[in-house]
Amino acid sequence: MNLHRLYGLILLFLSLHVFGQQESKIYNTIDTFVTNPSAKALKNLTNAENTFWRNPKPKSKDELLSIVVLNCNKAYYENQFGQTQNALLTYEKAWQTYQKYQLKNYDIIEYCLKPLGNLYTIVGDYDSAENTIKQYYFIAETEKKQSQKIAAILNLSNVYQNSGKISMAIELLENSLKTEKLSNALKGILWNNLGNNYLLSSAGHLMKPEVYDKAQKYFELAVKYLKNDTDQSETLSNSYRNLANLNRLRQNFELADSYLEKAQKLMQDSQPRKIAKLYYEKALLLFAEQKHKESINEIKGIFKILIPNYNSGNLLPNKNQLYAETVLLDALDLYAEILSVKDPKKALKTFELSFYIDDLLMNSLVYENSKIINQIRTRNRTEKCLLLYDHLYQTEHKIQYLEQAFQLSEKTKSGVLKNYRSNIKNASAKEKQLVQQLQNLINAILKEQQKGDLADISKINQFIKKQNESMLSLKKLQAEDTDYFSENCDLKALFSKLESDKAVMVYYFMGSENLFYFTLQNNRINLNHIFTAHKAMLEIVHFVDYFNDANAIINDISGYNRFGNKVYNLLQLPGNSVYQNLIVVPDGILNFLPFEALITRKSNTTNFAKMHYLLNDFKIAYNTSANIYLNSKPVSKSEKTVLGVFPVFKKTAFELNYSKKELASIRSNFKGKYLENTEATFDNFKKNAIDYSILHLSTHAAAGDIETPASIKFYDQEILYSELYNLNINPDLVVLSACETGIGKLYKAEGAMSVARGFQFAGAQNLLFSLWKVNDYTTSVFMSDFYKNIKKNPSYFEANTNAKLDFLNDKSITNAKKSPYYWSSFVYYGSISTEIKSAHYIYYIISLLTLIGLFLVFNHYQKWKIFTRFSKKRNTKK
Repeated sequence: MNLHRLYGLILLFLSLHVFGQQESKIYNTIDTFVTNPSAKALKNLTNAENTFWRNPKPKSKDELLSIVVLNCNKAYYENQFGQTQNALLTYEKAWQTYQKYQLKNYDIIEYCLKPLGNLYTIVGDYDSAENTIKQYYFIAETEKKQSQKIAAILNLSNVYQNSGKISMAIELLENSLKTEKLSNALKGILWNNLGNNYLLSSAGHLMKPEVYDKAQKYFELAVKYLKNDTDQSETLSNSYRNLANLNRLRQNFELADSYLEKAQKLMQDSQPRKIAKLYYEKALLLFAEQKHKESINEIKGIFKILIPNYNSGNLLPNKNQLYAETVLLDALDLYAEILSVKDPKKALKTFELSFYIDDLLMNSLVYENSKIINQIRTRNRTEKCLLLYDHLYQTEHKIQYLEQAFQLSEKTKSGVLKNYRSNIKNASAKEKQLVQQLQNLINAILKEQQKGDLADISKINQFIKKQNESMLSLKKLQAEDTDYFSENCDLKALFSKLESDKAVMVYYFMGSENLFYFTLQNNRINLNHIFTAHKAMLEIVHFVDYFNDANAIINDISGYNRFGNKVYNLLQLPGNSVYQNLIVVPDGILNFLPFEALITRKSNTTNFAKMHYLLNDFKIAYNTSANIYLNSKPVSKSEKTVLGVFPVFKKTAFELNYSKKELASIRSNFKGKYLENTEATFDNFKKNAIDYSILHLSTHAAAGDIETPASIKFYDQEILYSELYNLNINPDLVVLSACETGIGKLYKAEGAMSVARGFQFAGAQNLLFSLWKVNDYTTSVFMSDFYKNIKKNPSYFEANTNAKLDFLNDKSITNAKKSPYYWSSFVYYGSISTEIKSAHYIYYIISLLTLIGLFLVFNHYQKWKIFTRFSKKRNTKK
C-alpha cells in the first residue's frame, strides 16, 4: 500500500476518533447538567462550548450539531432561571450555527425557533419575533408539520397583539379557526388568544358591552376545550387569568378573584416568571379594589421571585439588581402609582427604576419599529411623572421640578432618530455596511409584500432569512459598544442658543388625557397642561380637519375663524414675547397642525388676507425635539446651488404642468443642475445629491396608510420613505415640493413616518415640506416667492414666512386661492441660526491687525516728529 495513502487513512481514523470524543464529551456534559440543573451549573455548559471552539481542528457536522443542542438546552434553562437576555443570545447562537453549517436531523423549530420568537416578543423586539416566526411557519408549511404551523399562527398573533396590530391578530385567528384542521386543544388556545385580542381592542371601561360579551364568550369556549386536557394546564390558566382581567375591568371583583385562584392552582410548579405574572395580576386586582397594602405585598412577592438577594426591608430593589424584564417593569409602575397620592417624590424614584429597565430593553433592539413601540410604552408613565412634577412645583416652587419634567419629555421625542444620527457618526465601516444591508432587506420585503396576492412567498422568506442573519451580525457588533441610554438636553446651552437666535420655544407633550406645553424664553422654563381627553382634543381635530380638502375652509369661513381662534387659545402660544422668532416642537396630532394659520383674534371678515394669523406675529420654525434644534446645522452663508428634480410626468395622468414654471423661476435665481422629465430618476438624484447645497424635489408623494408606507415619485420609480435612509447626504436645505411629504403613519413618541423623515435619517437637518395635498398652481407661485426671498436673505425660515405673506398680499391671486389651505401647507423644520464662516473671522482679524499696525506706525511717526522738533529747538538755543 502507498505510504502516503496509509498515512492519510491513519490521520482520518485519528481525526474521526477525536471528533467522536468531542461530540460525546459535549453530550455527556449536557446529560450531567440536565440531571441537576442550576444557575451555577450553567458555567459547565459554557466551558464545554468554549473548549470546543478553541480547538483548532476542523469540526464535523455531528459535532457542530452537538453544540447547537448544547446551546438550546443552555438557553432553555437560562430562561427558566430568569436570565432572559442570556437566553436570547444563546438561542441566537444556536440558530446561527445551525444555518451557517446547514445542519439537519434536529427539530430546530421546537427547540430553538419557537422559544426564540417568544422571547423576542417578551422583550419587545417585535420585528425579530415576526421574522423568526414567519421563518419557521414557512419551514413547517413546507414540511407539512401542522402542529408547528398552528404554533406559528398563535405566536404571530401574540406579536401582532403586543405591537398594537390588534385587527391583524383578530383576522389571523378568525381565519385559522375557519380554515385549519384543529384538535380541541388547539381550538382552545386559539379561542383564548382571540378573546384576549378583543379584550385589548378597546380601552378599559370605554369598551362596548358587545365587545366584552364577545371576549367573555371566547374565554369560556377556551376553558371548555382545555379543561379536560392535562397537557394544557398553562393555557387553561391563561384563560382563567383573562377572565379575571375581564371581570376586574367590569368591577366584578369577587368573580375576578375566584378566576385568579383557579389560574394560580394550575401554575404552582411553573416557571418563576409566569408565577410572578400571576402575582402582578393579583396586585392589579387589589389596586382596583383600593386595597393598597395588600397590593404592595403582592408586588413584594414579585421582587422576591425575580430578583436574587432581594431585601424586602427596603421594598424598592436596588438599581444594580434590575435587568431587562417586563414583569419587573409592570410591578414597579404599579408600585409607583400606589405611591403617587401620598408620596410623589418616592413615586418618581420608583418610576426612575422603570425608565432604567426600559433603557435596558432598548439596548437589545435593532429594528426601528420595535424601538418606536418601546418608546410608546413609556408615554403613559411619562404623563404620570409630568403630573407629579407639576404638582411638586406648584407646592414647593422649585424650578428643578420643571427642568426634570422637560428632560423626561425630551427623552420620548424622536429618540430613534436622535440615537441613529448619533450612532451613525461614530459607527465603523462594518457597522455602516450592516445597517445599510439590513435596511435594504427591510425595503425589499416591504416592496414584495405590497404586491398583495401576487407576492412571492418563497422570495419573502429568503429575504427574511438574510435579514435575520444581518440582524444577528449587527446585534453582535453593537453589543461590543457602550450601552444606549437616552441623553439629557443641555438646558444652559439651549437657553443660550434661543437667546442667540432671538427666539422663544414652545414645546408640546401630548399624553392620553393631558396636553403639556413648556415655554422656554429669557432663561426660564414654564409648564402648563390642559385636560384633552374630551372637548379640547375634539376642537384640535376639528381644526386639523379643515385642511382635508380645498373646499372645507371656503365653505365655512366663519367656522374656520372660530375654531382657529379656539385652538390658538388652547395651545396658549406666547402673545407678548420680546422676540418674534418662534420654535415649535409639536407632538401627536399637532405634527399635522399648521401653527401659522391659527387665528389670534376673531373677526367677521371673509377676506383671507385681512384675517389675524399667528403668521403676522411670529416667524415660525419647527423641530422634532429640543436636542435636534440645539444640534442643528446652521444655515450656510456661502453661495447656494440647487439640485432640482422635476419629473413633470408629461402626457401622463400624473402630469404637473406648473412644475415647469416653478423650475424656470428657481433656475433664473440659482445656479445648479436641473433634472427634467426622463433625467429625473432616483439614480441620477443619488449620484448628484452630495454636490449641491439645496435639494429641490418637485413631484408627487403619498402619505400612505397603516399598511402602505409613505413614498415619493421619481420619473422611473416610486421610492418608499425608508429607502431614503441610506442616502448619506448633508445638504443645507431639502425642499419637498410635493403632496403630503410631512405626513405618514403617526407615532406620538417619534412623529410621522413620512418622506421628510426619510430625508432626516439620510442626514438632512433643514427641510421644507408639506402637510397635505398641495395645489400645483399655488405651489409653483409659493415656491417662486420662497426662492426670491432666499436670494435676498439666507434665513430659510424667514424666507418661508415672507413667501406666505407675499402670497397673501399678491393682488393677482383671488381671495378663494388665499385660503390658508393653499399657503400654510409648507412648514420649515430646522435651524434658524446662520453660519459664521471662519474666513470672516480671518478677514476681521486681518483688518483689525492692519488698523493696529497703522495706528502704531502713525503713533511712532508723531513721536518722531515731536522728538525732531524738540531737538531742533534745543540746538537753536545752543
